[in-house]
Amino acid sequence: MWKLSRIFSGDKIFLTIVTILALGGIAIFSSATLGLLARANANIGHTALIQIIFGLGGGIGAFVIFRTVPLKWFRQAAPWLFIASLLLTLAVFIPGIGTHAYGATRWLNLRFITLQPAEFLKIGVIFLVAWYLALNVRRLADYKYGLIPFSIIVGIPSLILLLQPNTSTTLLIGATSTAMYFAAGAPYRDFLALIIIAIVALGVVLLVRPYALQRVTTFLNPTAHPQGSGYQIQQSLIAIGAGELTGRGFGESVQKFDYLPEPAGDSVFAVFAEEFGFIGSLILVALFLALAARGIAIAGDSPDRFSGFAALGFAWLIAFQAFVNMDAMLGVMPLTGLPLPFISHGGTALLTVLAEAGFILNVAAHRKTK
Repeated sequence: MWKLSRIFSGDKIFLTIVTILALGGIAIFSSATLGLLARANANIGHTALIQIIFGLGGGIGAFVIFRTVPLKWFRQAAPWLFIASLLLTLAVFIPGIGTHAYGATRWLNLRFITLQPAEFLKIGVIFLVAWYLALNVRRLADYKYGLIPFSIIVGIPSLILLLQPNTSTTLLIGATSTAMYFAAGAPYRDFLALIIIAIVALGVVLLVRPYALQRVTTFLNPTAHPQGSGYQIQQSLIAIGAGELTGRGFGESVQKFDYLPEPAGDSVFAVFAEEFGFIGSLILVALFLALAARGIAIAGDSPDRFSGFAALGFAWLIAFQAFVNMDAMLGVMPLTGLPLPFISHGGTALLTVLAEAGFILNVAAHRKTK
């Protein structure tokens, strides 16, 4: 039997940051969910239960598993975990199982619960990229072992995600995998090639997906359609501005009631900023920065290349997603639909982010001694 002290050992600072974000996230989510009281047909009880029981409860279980399973098992299973996550993501296209909502087919309806397989695909891709880089770290300068296979590994899941469509997760996986690729020592000449590929792909998406182009035009001119495409960013900025220095107080947000779209989802940072103000927002930003910095430091002291690349990928993934969400709510970049890790509504998202944190703590527990 594993002792609790051993399960939660590895890095006290990293564990403390994750605990604060997870428990504080539930509190923030609960406050934001109250905004649904003003919405018709809102099932607050079901939403809260899924987040707490499946997201937090299941996430703690996933955290323990990813913390205690030997690292070599993850390395050996990496290709199979990737294939499993890929097949699970493809399952959304099966009639009767896949669920179409908000103009996309991203969910699996299991009757008692709805899953978003793209969250598991993030883990699968990071494990496979880490596995491949660890095997070929000294040969990445050769196109046959570097840019070409890397592009295929990232391109296949990206294509599936774009078919859903799920552009934001595609960009997140691409950015995270690219960070891992260059951290492994890939030649800088490949950076230009990847930039060109990304620009062409983004251009195609903007041409064939009118909603994506609309988000870009709204970002460039957010006041053009205040009651249409610019409504969410306008309401978000009102909420953030209303928080001023110290905020209205916990649970006191006004904008979450019938103003902010998805107050417990994409817009949860705006609710948080309204209730805790500029100071609270700075603390939240600092927590995500600290999580990323600690995760990267742990990756640097990893016992093997695979564990280091995977830990780096998960730390980057969590922090990058957090800042993309917050930047979108501040109008610094176009709206993406990415949830705020640990906080936004989504049981699958909370479960997987805790699993990712568990793996980083696992690496920390086995780091090299200096």
